[in-house]
Amino acid sequence: MRRREVIALIGGAAAWPVAARAQQRERMRRIGFLMGLAPDDPEGLSRVTAFVQGLQERGWSSGRNLRIEFRSSGRVIETYRKYAEELVALAPEIILAGGTTAAAALQQATRNLPIVFANVTDPVGAGLVTNLSRPGNNITGFMNFEFSLGGKMLELLKEIASGVKRVAVIRTTYSSGGIGQFAAIQTVAPALGIELTAIGDRDGDEIERGITAFLRGPTDGLIVTSQLAQRERDLVIGLAARRRLPAVYAFRGYVAGGGLISFGSDQAEPYRLAADYVHRILKGEKAGDLPVQAPTKYEMVLNLKTAKSLGLDVPPAVFARADEVIE
Repeated sequence: MRRREVIALIGGAAAWPVAARAQQRERMRRIGFLMGLAPDDPEGLSRVTAFVQGLQERGWSSGRNLRIEFRSSGRVIETYRKYAEELVALAPEIILAGGTTAAAALQQATRNLPIVFANVTDPVGAGLVTNLSRPGNNITGFMNFEFSLGGKMLELLKEIASGVKRVAVIRTTYSSGGIGQFAAIQTVAPALGIELTAIGDRDGDEIERGITAFLRGPTDGLIVTSQLAQRERDLVIGLAARRRLPAVYAFRGYVAGGGLISFGSDQAEPYRLAADYVHRILKGEKAGDLPVQAPTKYEMVLNLKTAKSLGLDVPPAVFARADEVIE
């Protein structure tokens, strides 16, 4: 889907004939939507599409009874606060936040407008809510990880590349979610005989410097848990390929782009689920009364071509567990 089609999906009414709109005069509701990935990024598109489709399933259609004010920070993290304030100034009835940084920026901008977040790792640790079952205040939403996932990613890396002894972990160094995920990996590492090195994710230069300094030889491996690193997805995939690093990612988009293997939740599903919370809030429920929900399913995606290029013989047990194999 091209950029113009994405724009139509978010804010257009092209699918609704004029006559139909005239016959179905409904109150136009306005919501905001702030995320980091651009809507024409493949991963960004899948999330926007899931959200819009979720709304459509509940009777909401852009241009007929709903207007979506969309903002994307793209690769510039500093713009989150600017766009959060911009959306709040438009006075929408609800704002959807894609990711922890977007949710935090919006919470700083308003304590009154309802906020629904998607793909937040640690909403309590990040200070967004005080209680998962009863968030209170004006914010709730859907998580994308549980910390135990980090340990399972390290076990998977050791399973698919048994010779790995040193592992670099690209993680968010300044959030509770990133710290918690790394701690879970640290808990598992000694039993697997693996030495860990943490690499920050503030920008592509930090990631590249960190990987370059880490590298020693054929027993090196890589794990990527950072959401922010998705802004540098092509860079990370390219570095892993050139340096022949077997890598496990938390996000399917890396594997679709040439990465080795991913294990994590479906990153689009929380957006589809968020559509239900937006619907319920528009119908009168309070955000603070809706519980924060954790993922119930994780998926494994394997890129067989990349495995072959790295000289890896994928164990049958990994093949058997893979939800998708890209050849």
